[in-house]
Amino acid sequence: MPPEIISLVNTVIVPVGLAAIMFSMGLSLSLTDFREVARNPKAVAGGLFGQLVCLPPLALLLAWAFRLPPEMAMGLFILAVCPGGITSNAITYAARANVALAVVLTTLSSLITVFTIPFLVSWALGHYFVHGDAPQMSPERTMMQLAQMTLLPVLAGMALRGLNARFADRVTVWLRPASLVVLVAVILFSVFVSLELVVDNLLRAAPAAFTLNVLSMGVGLAIATVLGLSRQDRLTVGIEVGIHNATMATFLSMSILQDLALAVTPTIYGVLMVINAGLLVRWFKARAARQALEPAPAE
Repeated sequence: MPPEIISLVNTVIVPVGLAAIMFSMGLSLSLTDFREVARNPKAVAGGLFGQLVCLPPLALLLAWAFRLPPEMAMGLFILAVCPGGITSNAITYAARANVALAVVLTTLSSLITVFTIPFLVSWALGHYFVHGDAPQMSPERTMMQLAQMTLLPVLAGMALRGLNARFADRVTVWLRPASLVVLVAVILFSVFVSLELVVDNLLRAAPAAFTLNVLSMGVGLAIATVLGLSRQDRLTVGIEVGIHNATMATFLSMSILQDLALAVTPTIYGVLMVINAGLLVRWFKARAARQALEPAPAE
């Protein structure tokens, strides 16, 4: 593919796609939605703890365990520090779990990571590229770019809903599916432009990406179980902790750090996370069906 097209996608299409996804999220939000924080504080705190606190060290551990080269390890870490995405909301809706909780977790993690990602990624670059060949990144500039691509679009969407909720609902009907199309397109483009890298490193990167995804969902389920959450909330937290904003990971890898090799692991993860989340939902439904058929204990 010509370098000019790759540059156009990295500098324009991926950032605009990310902004569109975040804008669509904001369109479906109002301040009243954040009542979920007060109504269900344990679930919100547990989901954020799993996403923001547990996953970065888990990614570091897996990169070490699988002996990943610096680029793959860095890609795995970038993915782990990214927030949830609207894909998790769609899967939660399809699973008939707690959509309100999913939306609040995705929104809060997206807003918080604007400030955490730049410094975590900057640290990881120094950790993995110890010989001085790390991609260049300014934490302050990255924070501003993330705010432009995530925080401002979400606030703009919420403002539009506040001004005209009916119009926002109409726009959301077509913009939300379009945002999912953007996500798929970004993943497909990442595969296409780095196809040789993906194929060459598939057997090495895929097991680490698969393990991170499975363990991430397991961490979410474990936290929710310890907190005594309902079945729906346990499934929601499991999905939220396991599903990440692959578009943001691609944006960080290809648009900010400008290194295709860093996008290999997030690209593979972006495919695996949807498959594994679907299997998790099927397992939850099958388990609920079996429990429904079991006779009640005799008194």
